[in-house]
Amino acid sequence: MKRFLSIIAFFFVTASIVAQPYQIVIKGGHVIDPKNNINELMDVAIHDGKIARVAKTIDATGARQVVDAKGMYITPGLIDIHGHVFFGTQPDHYLSDGLTAIMPDGFTFRVGVTTIVDAGGSGWKSFPTFKENIIDNSQTRVLSFLNIVGEGMRGGVYEQNLNDMDPRMAAAVARSNKEHIVGFKVAHFNGPEWTPVDNAVEAGNLAKMPVIVDFGGNNPPLSIEDLFMKHLRPGDIFTHAFGELDTREPIVDPATKKLKPFVWDAQKRGIVFDVGYGGISFSYSQAIPAIKAGFYPTTISTDIHAGSFNNAMKDQLSVMSKFLQMGMDLELVINASTWKPAQVIQRTELGHLSEGAIADVAILNMRKGNFGFFDYRGHKETGTQKFECEMTIKGGRIVYDLNGIANPVVLPR
Repeated sequence: MKRFLSIIAFFFVTASIVAQPYQIVIKGGHVIDPKNNINELMDVAIHDGKIARVAKTIDATGARQVVDAKGMYITPGLIDIHGHVFFGTQPDHYLSDGLTAIMPDGFTFRVGVTTIVDAGGSGWKSFPTFKENIIDNSQTRVLSFLNIVGEGMRGGVYEQNLNDMDPRMAAAVARSNKEHIVGFKVAHFNGPEWTPVDNAVEAGNLAKMPVIVDFGGNNPPLSIEDLFMKHLRPGDIFTHAFGELDTREPIVDPATKKLKPFVWDAQKRGIVFDVGYGGISFSYSQAIPAIKAGFYPTTISTDIHAGSFNNAMKDQLSVMSKFLQMGMDLELVINASTWKPAQVIQRTELGHLSEGAIADVAILNMRKGNFGFFDYRGHKETGTQKFECEMTIKGGRIVYDLNGIANPVVLPR
């Protein structure tokens, strides 16, 4: 009899575990999950920090929180692969432990970003400081493209020092910190040498990671066709793809307004074209002809820093809204901000809503009205819609709720 009662008790306990309600159920939203080819009205359930279920109708009975997402888009948490978040107190350190970088948590969750990659702020010498001060003290998932310059992005003569571009040391630090480092960065070099790019690619080969290149600085500009076809590898990233500066060859010919034919070849070869909007690194004179020709960015990113977020760039959703306004399909815009960047940085556990995946979720509203979108040159485009973030969920926890759409409302701690 005792054994019988024990068996009955076991089954009751097991059943109660199986029937345990979800922690969060998001009801009635339009799910866009490019990895899983979902683009329709669906509910999303979250439990123990993971996506538990995505289905037409999910019973929310007993859920700790129910989120009313009617009329909104539910997407994976946004991934910004080009930001500058190595904030510090050193007045002469530019974007490496300096005052021009920004603290990530103040500029991520409120626009649906759950993962940001610092693009070259730290080099192998300064990465320990970056990890201790920023990565380890941020709620945002902060990753790093390690600068090929050992000192990182300190500006001035530091970034011109060819002797400080050590591929073996960079690769060694990257291999020892695979949890946080996703590749290598080249930036701000003003000379005619290919050494910075080639050393970064060597580091990439040693560590089996991609390279992101902020190219240009020499006058006359070096050839981007040579960059794409002779120096970079498939999977390497050309950021500031829609910039038009005197010291950087553009992808669209300024005279003819036509996309250069070799750019198509580079895209087919596997070169990643990243927006990297920045302060002066996006121009409508490049973006509009490219989009009209059907050439879209692989990834959408901000190049966010103190000089760009109060300027024309604003934030991740503003940049996404601009590409939507220029004619890029909604699903492609979401893909370029979620699943594509996850693939590019080789973090395929992110950027999707598969069952069992990390529960990083953005809930976006599409505001209607009359809006102006402009670049740093003052060129203005007008549109009737733009993204607005209603809620951000990071690792299964609500970290931002604009209008209290969760029931009950639980403030993040």
